[in-house]
Amino acid sequence: MINWFTAAKLGHHFLSEILQKGHSAVDGTMGNGHDTLMLAQLVGPQGKVYAFDIQDQALENTRQRLASAGVLDERVKLIRDGHQNIKKYIDHSIQGAIFNLGYLPGGNHEIITQGSTTLPAIEHTLELLAAGGRLVIVLYPGHPGGQEEKEAVEALASQLDSLKFKVLKLNLLNRPPSAPGVLLIEKAGD
Repeated sequence: MINWFTAAKLGHHFLSEILQKGHSAVDGTMGNGHDTLMLAQLVGPQGKVYAFDIQDQALENTRQRLASAGVLDERVKLIRDGHQNIKKYIDHSIQGAIFNLGYLPGGNHEIITQGSTTLPAIEHTLELLAAGGRLVIVLYPGHPGGQEEKEAVEALASQLDSLKFKVLKLNLLNRPPSAPGVLLIEKAGD
C-alpha cells in the first residue's frame, strides 16, 4: 500500500505506474540516492538512469545505496553536475524523471536547489520526455529559498500548454503551508 501522505513516496508511485524495464529515466537531484535506486529498479538492467547532483557527498551516498541494493552497474550514470545541464548528457527521449527539490538531507542546508537552475532543468526535461512520460517534482517550501522556488516552479507549470501537458498539484490541506507538495506533469500521448 502506498503512503499517500509522504510526498516523495507519492512521486515514486506516479513513476512506478509508467516506467518499465528498458526505459530511460532521470533523477534531477540524486541526494541520498533513494529516487535513483527506485528508478534503477523500475527500468531494470536494460534501462538507463541519469542521476544529477552538484555535491560529492550526494554521489558517494548514492553510490553506497546502489551498491548495497546490487544495482550499481551500467544502468546508472551518476553525474556530478547541475540538473540545468541535463541536455549535455542526454540526447534521446526519456520516459520518467523526478526532482526532489531543497537541500541534501544530512548535508549542508545552505546548498539548495534554486529557481535559476531548476526552471531550465524542468524545461529541458520536458523537451526530452516521451509521449506519456511523467515528470514528478517534490517541492519543499519550508526552508529559506524554498517558497520562492516553489512559486517559480508552479508558475512555469501553470503556463504549460494544456494540449501538450497535464499538470496535477497535490498538497495536504490539514498541514502547514510549509509542508512538502508534489507536482506531476505528464506529456500528452501521440
